[in-house]
Amino acid sequence: MLHILNASNDPCFNLALEEYFLKQTNFTQDLVILWRNRPTVVIGRNQNLAVEINDAFIAEKDIQVVRRLSGGGGAVYHDLGNLNFSFITAAPSISRDAFARLTLPVLDALASFGVEAEFTGRNDLTISGQKFSGNAQYFHQGRLLHHGTLLFDSDLTVLSQALSGAESKHTRRAVPSVRSAVTTIRPHLPPGTTAAEFEAALLDAIFSRSKKPYQQYVPSPSELQAIEALARDRYRTPGWTYGSLPHFNHCIKRTFSGGTVEVLLDIKNETIVTCKICGDFFVSGEISDLETALCGVARTQEEIRDILFPWLQEHPIDNITAQELLGCFLNL
Repeated sequence: MLHILNASNDPCFNLALEEYFLKQTNFTQDLVILWRNRPTVVIGRNQNLAVEINDAFIAEKDIQVVRRLSGGGGAVYHDLGNLNFSFITAAPSISRDAFARLTLPVLDALASFGVEAEFTGRNDLTISGQKFSGNAQYFHQGRLLHHGTLLFDSDLTVLSQALSGAESKHTRRAVPSVRSAVTTIRPHLPPGTTAAEFEAALLDAIFSRSKKPYQQYVPSPSELQAIEALARDRYRTPGWTYGSLPHFNHCIKRTFSGGTVEVLLDIKNETIVTCKICGDFFVSGEISDLETALCGVARTQEEIRDILFPWLQEHPIDNITAQELLGCFLNL
């Protein structure tokens, strides 16, 4: 395992760094990155940003908004009191087993300070039932990116307001993320424990679990240049972060054990003209490919199934079946 050193607090650069080492390199070792962002809201790949954030508050506080590569996990708030961790490893797919396994070092680190925490729900870590970490994953050609937040000493008042969303947005045509009771880590640690001490304990736990000696890697100037180019071309662009919702005349939303799905369709002459699938689900493929494939298809059970079922066979959505997703298109 290699520890990729990264001192940047720029959220666009940090997300690009993850993607670079996931996709653009020939590393065969498992990789770990620890990083922090300046005040930022990070939203999931397939989420409808319009209902996740409090626009006025974010503008007032100069909080940045970025969209990550991974789905699931909902919108999260980062500041310098939040420590993020990323693992990049070989894996066959996104899985709940990987979520539980890759968060074990966090539980080990907390246990070293006498704090009992647990993995709960789809992707959360909690202390006494209160969430301090949300996790998400992205799968690419046999490699898994798993990343999570650790609310060490974040401002929970700002977090709450930044992610509140305007009530006027929370209509039947939009589905906000489910919010959980949250806590920070620091109050549960022995008095005087610093962020640096906790980070060191986390690194010790990560390498102890890996059963490998500690090794670090410093990105080269050419790698940093490539990462910055990716940040510029993807993560700094309004089109990636904000996107746009198509015109639609049908909206069907459902909540399953695998997350919330919101299907927006523009139907003309019983044919799907445009399609958008939003939500906080985990999918192993690019949902935009499925959206494109469904455009021009008659809105019938048979026609949609012929496209939907084979695609989901190759790119399953975690804990949402093909039949359940089909119901979102037909209001079954």
